Amino acid sequence: MYAEAGTADLHTEPEERLAPPARDWLEGALAAAESAKHRPALPAQRGLPSWELRFAEAGRHCGEDAADVIRVLLLHAARTKAPAVARLYHQGSAAERRAVLRALPYLGLDPAQGLPLVEDALRTNDTRLVAAAVGPYAAEHLDPHAWRHAVLKCLFNGVPVDAIAFLAERARGDGELARMLGDYAGERTAAAREVPGDLYRVLALIGEQSDGPGQQS
Repeated sequence: MYAEAGTADLHTEPEERLAPPARDWLEGALAAAESAKHRPALPAQRGLPSWELRFAEAGRHCGEDAADVIRVLLLHAARTKAPAVARLYHQGSAAERRAVLRALPYLGLDPAQGLPLVEDALRTNDTRLVAAAVGPYAAEHLDPHAWRHAVLKCLFNGVPVDAIAFLAERARGDGELARMLGDYAGERTAAAREVPGDLYRVLALIGEQSDGPGQQS
């Protein structure tokens, strides 16, 4: 439905701003991840593959600002399968979970494998996780009902709607989303609370067709 994600821009982004030692570390980490995709999964008793250890160490070696993108690159380079993706998400720090969510568009996981991670993040109140959860993978795979609630989650938690991938495409003509936004605005007004400006931006994207039936849930 929506454009598939490519990794070309991701490769240049961290390399341009890393110091030589960190760049060397990244090259070694990517080489380890690349080689891992040609090997069978290790038995549990033999521990984690080296690239997964480097996934956790990315912030220490390259800085937290670059770590998100680097972790996405490692996941893609290793052609990470669903069980490892889920393990890295559930056992990882908040920063590591965010990187897993950002990597979902690049990993080719079907909705039964990837959506549980998106749904888990949307149940949290961590704005960084919520923002990562509403990326291109959610735009492609969340059903209309769940996607509408994800939009409301962003508004409720103060996550800018700019984080919502393909917002204009999915919101256009969605009368049910317009109704939900109107109800939310009414609740805020009745409680003497400010209505988020982003709510009106989404209503504008829905456009003139919002009075129609919209998408079916």
